[in-house]
This record gives sequence, C-alpha cells and structure tokens, in this order.
Amino acid sequence: MEEYNPRLKAAILEAVENQLASGEPPETKETLERLMREGLSRPDAEVLLGQAVAVEIYCVLKEKKPFNRERFVRNLHNLPAEPQE
Repeated sequence: MEEYNPRLKAAILEAVENQLASGEPPETKETLERLMREGLSRPDAEVLLGQAVAVEIYCVLKEKKPFNRERFVRNLHNLPAEPQE
C-alpha cells in the first residue's frame, strides 16, 4: 500500500482548485476539461493536475528557482502521462 501525507495531498488539491477558480494559468482548466472528455472523473482529473503541481513545487524547492511556467504547461499537456522534472 502506497503511503502519502493527507495534509500535503489536501494542500496540493487546494492549489489546483485555486488555479481553476482564478483561471490562472488557463491551461489548468483546459487540461481538466480535456481529461474529463477523455473519460476521467473530475476527482481523478484533479489528482493528475495535482501531480503536475507537485512536480513544480518539488523543482522549485530543489532548484531554488522560480516557478517554471513552460515546464508546468508541458506537464499539463502531457497528462495523463506522469509529469517530468
């Protein structure tokens, strides 16, 4: 059984919801809609979006560099494939 931090998961999903509510970046909502058209439920699609957010958070913390919009959007476009650093 895979272990995860439920608070961290909730925080990442909250970041996804904030992006969807604000419309920034627009690619988040576009990707959500595409994934749902492809047959995923909204919760499952949001988890995938959260994976892209998590990769970006990891890279920001690891590299100590600002948010990389290009990498984030590329990862969104490649979903449901696993996001890459």
